[in-house]
Amino acid sequence: MEFDHIIIRYGEISTKKRNRKGFVDKLKANIRRVLEEFENAKLSASRDRMYILLNGEDHKEILNLLKGVFGIQSLSPALKIDRDIEELKNAVLFYFNQLSRQVATFKITAKRADKDFPYNTDELNHILGGHLLKNTEGITVDVKNPDFNLRVEVRKEAVYLTGEVIQGAGGLPLGSSGKAMLMLSGGIDSPVAGFLSMKRGLEIECIHFYSPPFTSERSRQKAVDLAGKLAEVSGKIKLHIVPFTDIQLLIQKQIPENYTMTTTRRMMLKVADKIMEKQQGMAIITGESLGQVASQTLNSMYAINEVTNTPVLRPLIAMDKLDIIELARGYDTLEISNRPYEDCCTVFTPATPKTKPRRDKVSFYESFVDFDELVNEAVNKVETITINHKQQKDLGASDEMEDLF
Repeated sequence: MEFDHIIIRYGEISTKKRNRKGFVDKLKANIRRVLEEFENAKLSASRDRMYILLNGEDHKEILNLLKGVFGIQSLSPALKIDRDIEELKNAVLFYFNQLSRQVATFKITAKRADKDFPYNTDELNHILGGHLLKNTEGITVDVKNPDFNLRVEVRKEAVYLTGEVIQGAGGLPLGSSGKAMLMLSGGIDSPVAGFLSMKRGLEIECIHFYSPPFTSERSRQKAVDLAGKLAEVSGKIKLHIVPFTDIQLLIQKQIPENYTMTTTRRMMLKVADKIMEKQQGMAIITGESLGQVASQTLNSMYAINEVTNTPVLRPLIAMDKLDIIELARGYDTLEISNRPYEDCCTVFTPATPKTKPRRDKVSFYESFVDFDELVNEAVNKVETITINHKQQKDLGASDEMEDLF
């Protein structure tokens, strides 16, 4: 006996009205990408949910992959069996033994759509519940608040069993909200901002600022590996690596020390803006959290944002650092971010950065320097790599990933 299909529930997509079809189509495409390796699995959709016919494929492996697909609220493995009471009793026991977690209490909820079936709902509840109690140790019946509610639906063509509800990733389908550019450092915050942006349906590309010889090849590899984690959701992702050394050296030479961080962030936004235009994006995403560091005070953001009219999205803006760390742990990026290789922001951090920079002052300091030429040169020299999750998984260790690029 084996599960023959999986029920997929939409969640937030169900609140959409006239444009629901577009969201459903995006979700279908994302699920089909996940199912590429499972040749026998077939996907179908109705207005309120989708179904995967397994046709012999491993349901646990597919469930594990689908749990990370944004737009899915919940999943349930299901059984379709013949209308035979002995086979039904065996199926109930099989379903219980396949649960992904241990339960102490249960309930059977039978529904008889076909009134010709020889047992009514009360009889089915007692027969199936008694069989489960007889063949399983350490469980009891709780009809009001059970750990597990097994639903049995009798129809003319077959009997259907479902009950376990596995939480999905929620949110909106990837790609349903447009495209934005993620400013990806080697730190903890920016990859988390990337995951949360994808959860709201954004397709993302990453921009990493690289300043050799002040930042090492291992620092660059951190960004590659973090982008690889993001690619686990999207299948593949573009990473734009910006040569930023000349701009940073000019900033250190020409801008007063306590304003160097402000100008650095302004130049990064200028570069990101131009890359975004080339890639036909619509916004820039950062990992900023209000008040976390000097460049993330409201005064700093006000001064920095002056250089662009592009929407700057900050998914972490109201989050505490400990909350961000927990999310990073859940997304499996924390260990990579904690590697002791500094990025260009930390290497050039001034001793006393200005926490309340003024727009007029930073504009005045920059007016004596022609940054535009260096900004355009950096954009023209960007190295763009596409990280494919399947290739990355096949290679395994991050040190071996260098051969990809």
